[in-house]
Amino acid sequence: MPKSFLIESSARHVHLTKEALNILFGDGATLTPKKYLSQPGQFACEQRINIVGPKSTIMNVSILGPERNSVQIEISATDARKLGINAPIKESGDLDESGGCKLVGPNGEIDISKGVIVAKRHLHATPEDAKNLGVKNGNIVWVRVNSVERNIIFGDVVVRVSSNYSLSMHIDTDEANAANCDLNTRGYIVNI
Repeated sequence: MPKSFLIESSARHVHLTKEALNILFGDGATLTPKKYLSQPGQFACEQRINIVGPKSTIMNVSILGPERNSVQIEISATDARKLGINAPIKESGDLDESGGCKLVGPNGEIDISKGVIVAKRHLHATPEDAKNLGVKNGNIVWVRVNSVERNIIFGDVVVRVSSNYSLSMHIDTDEANAANCDLNTRGYIVNI
């Protein structure tokens, strides 16, 4: 039987720079971990923020830490339509030609001209996991997801390999709902 991995839904969230954090939450603000995530060193924060687009606002959006070198907002395609933002499907960190929005915090707001994306579905793997799965960093694979009454195959899954990762596949909430994923949903590579 092929090796399986956990399928995780990555809900809308924001990554902030130190500078953005200071503007939105006040000078000297720091991110306060609320819950550690499956990827080592990553955490959801106590702090929340509002995303404002031309059509509407999404309130109380989670911030993920630690701080990054660029502000990045990851939303679903449904969120993008609701906000009225052009958010292309991109790998995390690829912000060229991405959408803009306003971020509003308790102490200030910032307008960003780029940084809003729909994150491309991806599989995190350590080098050992990648070897066991027969994949390499940058491979594009198809993954079968076994779920109750909504089994599905996702194509265009990018493999991301690093010793800093933990084995799991990340999809957005639109995709997780389409596949009826729960906390125990597993995936299998079916095409490399």
